[in-house]
Amino acid sequence: MKSSIFTCKASSFPSTTFKVLKEVKINIIKMELSITRPDDWHLHLRDGKLLEAVVPHSAHHFGRAIIMPNLKPPITTTAAAMAYRESILKALPINSGFTPLMTLYLTDSTTPAEIKLAKESGVIFAVKLYPAGATTNSQDGVTDLFGKCMPVIEEMVKHNMPLLVHGEVTSPEVDIFDREKVFIETVLSPLVQKFPQLKVVMEHVTTMDAVKFVESWRIAATVTPQHLVLNRNSLFQGGLQPHNYCLPVLKRETHRQAIVSAVTSGSKRFFLGTDSAPHDRLKKECPCGCAGIYNAPVALAVYAKVFEEAGALDKLEAFTSFNGPDFYGLPRNTSKITLRKTPWKVPESFSYASGHVVPMFAGEMLDWLPSPV
Repeated sequence: MKSSIFTCKASSFPSTTFKVLKEVKINIIKMELSITRPDDWHLHLRDGKLLEAVVPHSAHHFGRAIIMPNLKPPITTTAAAMAYRESILKALPINSGFTPLMTLYLTDSTTPAEIKLAKESGVIFAVKLYPAGATTNSQDGVTDLFGKCMPVIEEMVKHNMPLLVHGEVTSPEVDIFDREKVFIETVLSPLVQKFPQLKVVMEHVTTMDAVKFVESWRIAATVTPQHLVLNRNSLFQGGLQPHNYCLPVLKRETHRQAIVSAVTSGSKRFFLGTDSAPHDRLKKECPCGCAGIYNAPVALAVYAKVFEEAGALDKLEAFTSFNGPDFYGLPRNTSKITLRKTPWKVPESFSYASGHVVPMFAGEMLDWLPSPV
């Protein structure tokens, strides 16, 4: 019997080659995706030795990132943002093309003049609203948005400067699982009604309430890997899991499903924002552990998993690479990155001069391996 080779290809399946001799032998070719290099529209890089340790992971996968300003002290001025940017650039690997997009930390005392200066700098792309006490290093955040920050918001509208919102109230009377919903009702909804031209990103959305609000108004939202694959059970299964603790806290499974449906629908309002937030292991595994999940090394693999399971790999590139720059009015990246369907094991931790950082899914196997083209 003569041997024969024929190949069957489909857009949603890997190429499959069949060779017929005395018996049929099947060789499955690994699935591979080539997409425009993504950007990360919500990233914590910290500073000092920790910055030096973690920035290569983001620079390896992403072309640009919106850098969070919640350092100690916070980045509240254009001069401080420019200095922080230089620190990031110095910490990058040699020949890295990664571009940090800086932000200002909004306070009760921020002035319209500072917003104008930030816009003119050419390196500051947004202002971050932290309600005071909402998350890590937010103690200097806003205490009275409508009473103290309206002139600044008006200046932001004038300069088309986006407001990035940590969408939680901080009142101790509000249940931690309801803080996002209450924030929408009492702060965000009145704000966008008062300033319909204000560009707003509701960051790291975690509830179906947030999804519905984003879809109803002229705003956008970032979505993290953890809020797409984990629910609040993940905090407690097998014992207390400090490396799954983040703010906003993980929510019910029904909320996770709503977020997955939103991002895999093809909506242009949602885009990638990892909220990757590294902390030293000892600051996570302690009696009062820090909030934050370090997901930069695994983020693209997790996003690919979510879109694959939803049957929406054709919509992955828009979420990771198009919707964000389109919202910010920036050009899309021209370089590519490849995602290969090949199992790999996440390192247990990453060491640096002062200790260790534990990544999301440490020691576990993931299916998608990203690499630059």
